[in-house]
Amino acid sequence: SHFNLPVLSINRRAIRGRQINLSLISSSSTMSEDLSEETIAGDAAADAAAFVTAPLAPSPASAEPTSESTRQQVELIERMLQQASLRSNGGSGGGPSPASASSSRALSKSTSSGEKKRHAFWDTQPMLATPLALSATPEGSHPPTFSGPILEPAPGSYRPTPYAMPAGFVWSDVDITEPIQRMEVYTLLNKNYVEDDDCLFRFDYSANFLYWALTPPGFKTSYHIGVRCPPKSGDGPGRLMAFISAIPATVAISDNPTKAVEINYLCIHKKLRSKRLAPVLIKEITRRVNIDGVYQALYTAGVELPTPIGSCQYWHRSLDPKKLLEVDFLRLSPRMTLARTMRLYKLPESPTSLPNLRPMTPDDVPDAHALLNKYLEQFKLHPVFSREEFAHWLLPRPGVISSFVSTDPSTGKVTDICSYYHLPSTILGNAKHNKLNAAYSFYNVATTVGFQELMGDCLVMAKRESQDVFNALDVMENKQFLKNLKFGVGDGHLKFYIYNWTCQRMSSNEIGLVLL
Repeated sequence: SHFNLPVLSINRRAIRGRQINLSLISSSSTMSEDLSEETIAGDAAADAAAFVTAPLAPSPASAEPTSESTRQQVELIERMLQQASLRSNGGSGGGPSPASASSSRALSKSTSSGEKKRHAFWDTQPMLATPLALSATPEGSHPPTFSGPILEPAPGSYRPTPYAMPAGFVWSDVDITEPIQRMEVYTLLNKNYVEDDDCLFRFDYSANFLYWALTPPGFKTSYHIGVRCPPKSGDGPGRLMAFISAIPATVAISDNPTKAVEINYLCIHKKLRSKRLAPVLIKEITRRVNIDGVYQALYTAGVELPTPIGSCQYWHRSLDPKKLLEVDFLRLSPRMTLARTMRLYKLPESPTSLPNLRPMTPDDVPDAHALLNKYLEQFKLHPVFSREEFAHWLLPRPGVISSFVSTDPSTGKVTDICSYYHLPSTILGNAKHNKLNAAYSFYNVATTVGFQELMGDCLVMAKRESQDVFNALDVMENKQFLKNLKFGVGDGHLKFYIYNWTCQRMSSNEIGLVLL
């Protein structure tokens, strides 16, 4: 067909969509040395010993575990220590192995022929199909369609004090509402967060974007955790060297409304990757969340760890192909010319299917909120927005979130919604351009036109706002428009994870959630 992409190739190694969002147990590929089996676990014995102080284990102050689930954890730890001892003495060892292995070399051990890959740290976490999960919920204890927690809450058993930091570093809650501290987080992410494999692009979360992403209704400053080094002069809080965040969310998982958090922005300064701060940050955010009575977390990662509940793929639609070619985001095939490429991706000047499409306003919130929540109910995994949360996430903010509605001319009720958030990337080493403007599909509902028509108009609005490329996951009903609107498929897959939850695996069109 006319949009078939032998004619044009995406530099897939340059940008693999939103390859890694962040995870409770994973970070960007540029931080994989902190999260590899070798650095987190060391050998199996060291990892098992470390797990004694891992999240969801009894506090050292507790003489006895306070629930059956925590007793099971202690038993599992003892078995792991025993198995590690056998291996260290030349024995073959034992215990379960994960059913799947990471496709990332940075996150998997090299194994001898015939030996199954192990995830010495991740297998101890309450994740789908890990040894801990199988120990806590043995085969036959739940029907195949069961959806629920792996480990039940154990109030009073969680570590009451923060985890120890390496010498020279201290914990620091970051007040994202304070401009100076917000800029500290921006600077850390801008210099040290996700880059592509060829070092051509780096995500550039603006300070305003971070404020939006980290301050939904009910947010807690104590969930915005920083690590600082002491100031050289002795004054001030010291330089921010690492960060991790969580925000509250209510999600429906297979029709089970669940109080959870969304984990994001795990970032460690490049000079400190050898200090093993990532595991400590992960355990500390989990400890704080557990103490507050929240036991589930959602996160995404571009690598496969034990064990995703679903996997999605990013697709890219060129809006300014000339610029994308100049920055090496796109490459012409031998059969294509620049002029033909420009014609191929040309868009109308104005929306054609919904000519009255306009920016959302506060007056639209009641109708739009009800419309979106009703639409999302068809998916196995989706957020449940309060009206205040909907207003926070969907009302337009320049350079952060763009949302548009179409209304019924006779009633004034909202009938269609489209939205995208703005996540530019810094272009590294290009003499002509320094920023790639990227729009990311957010939440969309079509009732009076087809989904393809709605998103065609959404592309027009993004082009009007000087976006260079429009990215979309194949979640929800997005597959209906991707090919026909000339999106090119990326080669990166985004995995969805739910901490301390077991359920059936989901296909991408059963996922109704978008994480920033």
